[in-house]
Amino acid sequence: MKNVLAIYPGSFDPVTNGHLDLIERGAKIFDRLAVSILRNLDKEPLFSGLLVEYARLREARVILRGIRAVSDYEYELQMAMMNRKLNPHVETVFMMPAVSYSFLSSRLVREIARLGGPITGLVPAVVEERLRDKEL
Repeated sequence: MKNVLAIYPGSFDPVTNGHLDLIERGAKIFDRLAVSILRNLDKEPLFSGLLVEYARLREARVILRGIRAVSDYEYELQMAMMNRKLNPHVETVFMMPAVSYSFLSSRLVREIARLGGPITGLVPAVVEERLRDKEL
């Protein structure tokens, strides 16, 4: 039996309850799950080659990605196919979020927080506190 390492990459800016949902469920499926935080200054991900290289270095066999909507699927499918082309030994596994988080994104959380709206229940309490303390 193999000891399967999966990588869950993202900017997690900020981490949401939807991210935590995928982390918790992914950790039940794979032997090991590495949450890999990428720094993406312009939020236009161009990391597919770097991601598969990172997976090779870590000896990971799976990339875990969340899919909320058809628009996510189209983008993620393209990334998965490119990753497969670059490294056919790494599989991409898509997971749907819990229904209660299907609308949730870090971008929306940042926007709501910036406008002073309620983010309780969208992010962990410590993240909510840090967002409230930070000038957005």
